Amino acid sequence: MKVRFFEYFDYLLLLCVVLLVAIGVASIYSSGINSDGVNVSNEYVKQIIFGSTGTILMFVSAVFDYRRIKRFAPQLFLILIIVLLYTRIFGKYVNGARSWLGIGVFGIQPSEFCKIIYIFYLAYFLESSREMPERKRFVLALGILCIPLGLILLQPDLGTASVYIPIFLFMAFMANIPLHYILMVFSAGLFTVILTVLPVWERDILQYSIPIMRVLTEQRLRFIIIAALGCVTVISMIGKVLFNTRYYYWLSYIFGIATFSMTASIAAGKVLKDYQIKRLIVFIDPNSDPLGAGWNIIQSKIAIGSGNLLGQGFLEGTQSHYRFLPQQSTDFIFSIMSEEWGFVGGTVVFLLFLTILLRIVYIIKNTNDTFGIYIATGILAMFFFHFFVNVGMVMGMMPITGIPLLFLSYGGSSLWTAMICVGIVMSIRSRRLDFSEI
Repeated sequence: MKVRFFEYFDYLLLLCVVLLVAIGVASIYSSGINSDGVNVSNEYVKQIIFGSTGTILMFVSAVFDYRRIKRFAPQLFLILIIVLLYTRIFGKYVNGARSWLGIGVFGIQPSEFCKIIYIFYLAYFLESSREMPERKRFVLALGILCIPLGLILLQPDLGTASVYIPIFLFMAFMANIPLHYILMVFSAGLFTVILTVLPVWERDILQYSIPIMRVLTEQRLRFIIIAALGCVTVISMIGKVLFNTRYYYWLSYIFGIATFSMTASIAAGKVLKDYQIKRLIVFIDPNSDPLGAGWNIIQSKIAIGSGNLLGQGFLEGTQSHYRFLPQQSTDFIFSIMSEEWGFVGGTVVFLLFLTILLRIVYIIKNTNDTFGIYIATGILAMFFFHFFVNVGMVMGMMPITGIPLLFLSYGGSSLWTAMICVGIVMSIRSRRLDFSEI
């Protein structure tokens, strides 16, 4: 069957992407205006170039048959590991993380592009392992997550690393991996974050000691607790093997999560810097550190609130022009857009993203290729997580993790990655009824 590409091309997706990129360029241009009304940045010019070249990449990805990647997925995943290792050792420091490669002012963030390879390889594995025992399949899939996740956390780039987790959860759910396994990963990740930030919360926000917190602040006591939890986990696993009852299974399940979370929180506390940990909790009370970690959230909420219904007008935002918002062209681009275009402008962005997400869901439901379904699910998870966390972050409802707002935030790596992913989704849609062998 020969695919008639332009007949099946998704023009609705293209329209939404073009509008979002255009809004992003306009907001980035505004972010470069200073208090004298002079544009002191050429970021908007670069973003136009990124958007133009990204459009080409999107069309190339849409024309290319995504199924041809399947046979090269293992080799690409090996390249991913090598690139992330190289970046960790030889990469440039940007915003406290060794996560960039490049020459002079030109650079890319490999971990952004690696999301695409990760999605393809995980999709390849999940499709090829459908006859594998459930537990073995889950463990191997979890290993595919842990390799890039660990390498990116070592940079350390908490924001980019966090995106890999929802991609795994969404794809694992779509691949019919048992829900209790998926919840185990989610719970272990959540409790690891909580146990990592609690000592910093007690010291910097609460500012007085709670006796029970000694299990997280005194290393000797902490190791004793971990050893005890580990022993209970092992004994429960032995009981499950000997007596084969659900009681022992759930004991090992619960205590295994607790053991992992306590152990991983120690490693996370060593890898992540204090300011990164503090960003994860300061959104609860930004005024606890108004001139430090809470500054971004406070200024962002002021900018969004001052926009009211219709905004202050294009190029009329004061928070950005007087430089109250740090990283205003990247992480806090939604704040600038909301200040100048108000609730109406924010609603337009919401609707455009919602259209993209619903369109991907529609493509997933109407695609017969399992490989394509898994890939589209991973892309859906990535888009949803970026939007949900970034917008929640600038509104003071989510921790500050440094996750850009796709299509709007300044940056070639994230924009190209997002537009390539849109092209891949278009490729899946245009070939949804193509049953020919590759």
